[in-house]
Amino acid sequence: MKVLVINAGSSSLKYQLIETDSELVITKGIVEKIGSDAEFSFNNKNGEKIKSKVSAKNHTEALKVVIDSLIDKNNNFISSLDEIDAIGHRVVHGGEEFFKSVLIDDKVIKSIEKYSELAPLHNPPNLQGILACKEILPKTKQVAVFDTAFHQTMPESSYMYALPYEFYEKYGIRRYGFHGTSHRYVSMKAAEFLGIKI
Repeated sequence: MKVLVINAGSSSLKYQLIETDSELVITKGIVEKIGSDAEFSFNNKNGEKIKSKVSAKNHTEALKVVIDSLIDKNNNFISSLDEIDAIGHRVVHGGEEFFKSVLIDDKVIKSIEKYSELAPLHNPPNLQGILACKEILPKTKQVAVFDTAFHQTMPESSYMYALPYEFYEKYGIRRYGFHGTSHRYVSMKAAEFLGIKI
């Protein structure tokens, strides 16, 4: 199974194409400076970094640059887009709604948009990456992995601030915890190292 992993930032789009059965990273790269003098770099089959200037006025154009690189016969990554079985997106904020990774549908898209109030620098570009994939690869399943999901088991005594409770009720102000994908990986590796079954 081949999975395209996307991390869309405010002016960048990082990606990896992974063969999940063998855990092989087929290629990875980044489109930077989206909206201005965009630059594209990726690793070829020999692991060498290839760099070029590209036209990428928005995330959709940046994704097209990535896709063109993936299906370019000279690169020999994949022969067609049909080989991409799924797309995974890092999404920074899932509010109190998302406790785990979810299949992206219209309802999830609306929620990501709603939580842009809590992560105005991150959720909007994350959403742009999702919408770009929906436009270019409409039949491919997409999954959102939320940075805040790992921390959803925090008790109320840990996540509430010493502020008037109405701030939490009206505006959702509380501790959410971030970088959950990294924390989850590190905790799983630590448990494996210590011989603890999770």
